[in-house]
Amino acid sequence: MPPDPSPPHIPGPVRADQDRFGASFPFLNGRFDCKISALDTAGGMCAFDTLRFERGGPPLHIHHDQDEWFFVREGEFLFQVGTERFRLGPGDSILGPRGVPHAFANWSPTGRLMVLFQPAGLMEAFFRAGSAIGKAMTPERFATLSREHGMEVVGPPLVIG
Repeated sequence: MPPDPSPPHIPGPVRADQDRFGASFPFLNGRFDCKISALDTAGGMCAFDTLRFERGGPPLHIHHDQDEWFFVREGEFLFQVGTERFRLGPGDSILGPRGVPHAFANWSPTGRLMVLFQPAGLMEAFFRAGSAIGKAMTPERFATLSREHGMEVVGPPLVIG
């Protein structure tokens, strides 16, 4: 069978402070804008720009199938990858490899963090389902939601000193 001669789908630009689908959504302590969808990459990756309105972040967790890359755009963040902790600022990045416990916390009153997942897996569905839960999110619901989307909560959120 000859290769498909049609060009690949090119989604076009996603403007600053815009979501790939025109539908930013809240999750935990911030706003999420999808910049690259799994639909754009045949599941190869997805990326989110997140604007954090409060201090804090998710609990220590493991992705069983995704590497997670973080790029700090604004503010300061505390990261834990494995047993090591790092304080990162604008322009800094760090990888949370699959299978390695990691967490982060916004250290600043507000911050901005680009997050990329490779492969995309169920991450888009995870964030959208979590957003639908909204303020009713509890640690137990977060852990259940995580399990349903290929992750495991293995510890508490990082404490900001």
